[in-house]
Amino acid sequence: MSSLPRRVKSVPKAPTSEELSSFLNSTSESEEEEEEWEPKRKIARRPHLPKKTEVKTEAKTKKAAAPQSTVARKMVKKVAIKEERDVSFPIAPVEDNKMQLLKPKEENAGTKPKSLNRMPEVPKKMEINSFRGKNQNSLVSDEKPSTSVPVVKQEKCEEEFAFDEQPSKKIKLDACPEGKPVKNLGGKKIKEEFEMNWDIVQALSEITNVEPWVCANLIRLFQEENTIPFIARYRKELINNLEADALREVQHALEELRTVAKKTHTMIQKLKKEGKLSSCLLKGLLNCRTLEELDHVSSPYKTGSKGTKAQRAKQLGLEPAALSLLQNPVELNLFSYIRPNTKGLANIQEVEAGVQHILADIFAKDKDTLDFIRKLCQQRYISIQSTLAKVSSKSGNEKDIDKFQLYHEFSCNIKNIQHHQILAINRGENLKILTVKVNIPDGVKNEFCWWCVNERWRPKQFLKPEFMRLLRSSVEDAYKRLIYPLLCREFRSKLTSDAEKESVMMFGRNLRQLLLTSPVRGRALMGVDPGYKHGCKLAIISPTSQILHTDVVYLHSGQGVREAEKIKRLLLQYNCSTVVIGNGTACRETEAYFADLIMKKYFAPLDVVYCIVSEAGASIYSVSPEASKEMPDLDPNLRSAVSIARRVQDPLAELVKIEPKHIGVGMYQHDVSQTLLKATLDSVVEECVSFVGVDINICSEILLRHIAGLNTNRAKNIIEWREKNGPFINREQLKEVKGLGPKTFQQCAGFIRFNQEYIKTFCSNKKNELGSRALLTKAGTLGKKKSKLTPCASQQPNPLDQTCIHPESYNIAMRFLSLIGGNANDIGKSDMQQKVNVVIQKEGLEGTAKRLNTTVHTLQLIIDGLTQPEGYDIRTDFDKPDFKRSIVCLEDLSIGAVLTGKVENATPFGVFVDIGVGKAGLIPVRSITEAKLSKVKKRRSLGLGPGERVEVKVLNVDIPRLRITLDLIRVL
Repeated sequence: MSSLPRRVKSVPKAPTSEELSSFLNSTSESEEEEEEWEPKRKIARRPHLPKKTEVKTEAKTKKAAAPQSTVARKMVKKVAIKEERDVSFPIAPVEDNKMQLLKPKEENAGTKPKSLNRMPEVPKKMEINSFRGKNQNSLVSDEKPSTSVPVVKQEKCEEEFAFDEQPSKKIKLDACPEGKPVKNLGGKKIKEEFEMNWDIVQALSEITNVEPWVCANLIRLFQEENTIPFIARYRKELINNLEADALREVQHALEELRTVAKKTHTMIQKLKKEGKLSSCLLKGLLNCRTLEELDHVSSPYKTGSKGTKAQRAKQLGLEPAALSLLQNPVELNLFSYIRPNTKGLANIQEVEAGVQHILADIFAKDKDTLDFIRKLCQQRYISIQSTLAKVSSKSGNEKDIDKFQLYHEFSCNIKNIQHHQILAINRGENLKILTVKVNIPDGVKNEFCWWCVNERWRPKQFLKPEFMRLLRSSVEDAYKRLIYPLLCREFRSKLTSDAEKESVMMFGRNLRQLLLTSPVRGRALMGVDPGYKHGCKLAIISPTSQILHTDVVYLHSGQGVREAEKIKRLLLQYNCSTVVIGNGTACRETEAYFADLIMKKYFAPLDVVYCIVSEAGASIYSVSPEASKEMPDLDPNLRSAVSIARRVQDPLAELVKIEPKHIGVGMYQHDVSQTLLKATLDSVVEECVSFVGVDINICSEILLRHIAGLNTNRAKNIIEWREKNGPFINREQLKEVKGLGPKTFQQCAGFIRFNQEYIKTFCSNKKNELGSRALLTKAGTLGKKKSKLTPCASQQPNPLDQTCIHPESYNIAMRFLSLIGGNANDIGKSDMQQKVNVVIQKEGLEGTAKRLNTTVHTLQLIIDGLTQPEGYDIRTDFDKPDFKRSIVCLEDLSIGAVLTGKVENATPFGVFVDIGVGKAGLIPVRSITEAKLSKVKKRRSLGLGPGERVEVKVLNVDIPRLRITLDLIRVL
């Protein structure tokens, strides 16, 4: 280690003449240099490690590796003679005083190792030195090297080790469908379509704060076209048990990095074609990690650009003068560049200005310089400020201006500003109501300029006073004209991007809560779509969602008494005691109407209750082609009432019919990226439908297309197969459907359910039918030819198909049933739970998993599938609609009153709660603490979302502004 230079912790030194000339005028590197030995290339990237050291390190590595093969051959021979004798292994020094044990080379080097796809676990805390050559197999350990000869003799196959990567975890791939853990492909780095100078795994890990090994696994899983629901449920050991929201965040970040890489290479090809690409520009482009950096580097070279001031100065031939000022200022004579008849060189002032522009361009595009200023800004107080625009204050809509009253004189540290504040400021700026700027203190500029002049760009020789003045002016010009605007764009872009992502994630959580609202089954419902002039539309549906009756009543035009008789008659006729009212126009008046009748016991002997449900998107769906196909004979105005009733009976099945963005999942949804919003909401719908599961033999095509791995065409093919061949008997029959290949089957099979009682009844009837046909055939009635058996005759129902267990784990599930002495026909019964508990208490979960040669996550999923009761629905753990019998007015509220309500919407700044007064109250985000959330919600990490019932206390009532402030007491 003494031969290696100490790592320089201070700021980088001024570049040498070779580095600077290479930065400006170097030619493109040869392809052979790009294909050099990996460790050498990695060392060469470090600015503090000289090339001489690099050569020494390489020589030393070869020197240490040279005796390795000789000693190894001797050892193998000794082992064959005497196993008890110990043999010492040669040790090669590595960083941090760790020891690297070189693996002895086998005599039969020409034969292929038996296993190259497994990689041993390496401690995370350990740094692995790159050591690549013809023999890449080496063993690294924190402990002392073992010298026992039997270890060498018993080794039957070589293991391929992965260097320069985080230690890989045990993973489960398609090669092991039973869920047996296998290790990652050792030594194989992830290859992207567009290569950059940064590693995509490390970059993704830094952006998402997810472990590198998890990011590497996720990249591979996404490349193999695995869906998020499948990964979240059946590949937990690969992703460190991340939730679906975290997987979506990683997926979006990965797409952004790939977008940057793709646009970078497109720009490289374009510049190369135009003859503008140099090696220094190529290096700068390949270092870009964001679109802002890419735009900063490539904007001067875009077609139609006038060119920067530095480019125009270079065209005048001032580039040698700029280089000479930094490297050899003693021989520099700026007066020799004066050309009286040339614009830009007419006098000494123009010459100095041209040199200044070239130097400023060098400083502004230097990676070390930009890294220093960014790090400096992280340590200082950077604020974002918004003020009322002068134009809007003179001529503008007062109503719109008042909406942004909080931001007329607003200033906040960019580290503390809230996401909703960023979105509000951006909206005000787009409406030209607000003026926004980023404030960077002067101390940052002063320290940066001092560092550039005295450290990074300090000349090698003595500078004359006029040259020193020119250098300082160049640094200040670079900061003011190039670097400061870049920093402002980066800060604004980062704040906006983070705010959009957080808001979209919030919308996704709200949508999940709505979709997973517990269904109200087993009762008839009356849906009411309120209205004034055109009346209130009514629809009564049966417990199985069949439309029983539709009608129109006029409750708010002086006919309320007469219409009450009609409503009572309908409720009694269909034995309906639950009314569902949409929250649209005239909702408050309609609610008061029904509450008054209920309080008077007008509907006796029925005990009628009512609830308010969101009707967002119902009117859009009522005129859609899907609604016309489902309810062809029904007026579009009445279809919305049917949709409102079904939203309570089965929220998931009804809401998936509507485009997610129309469901009304949150505020600011029009201020964020619509592409990101749509992708996230569609993914949440797929997640919810998949996790709940669908009965393949009764579900609709609309619901089926949202299952993981399926789409519109595949769902249509499944329905056509079902109509042609009858119901599916088991999951294996899905492979017979057109368009469902092995990958699609793998993704969707675990989320499809089968009602075993229905399947057994169907197969029993079919068996009797086939038996009768066989007797007739034997008697000669049907002729000599034997009829072909239908698919169901050869297919047998599988009890595991009603569980969440994936077919790839059926073998393990059957072995586990044999271990506990259970039977597949007892799935979901209490006896099964008792048998499982006996084995788990005796051997433990890990011990049982090891015995079955599987992972703990897979075993836990199998246990859940075997012990959950038949027809289990995860939505039963979520809240049902809040049914009421009376109404409270806003004027009746008093400060300190304790009420119960239902969460209506969640935002980054708080939660809106419907407490039954016609106006939702706000629980500020500061009042929502972990102590007040239930343990169930903590475990799900969903927080407060739409549909949850809460107990709140009234803190303030502002009647003129219709605002209610609440404090969260607890989650019910």
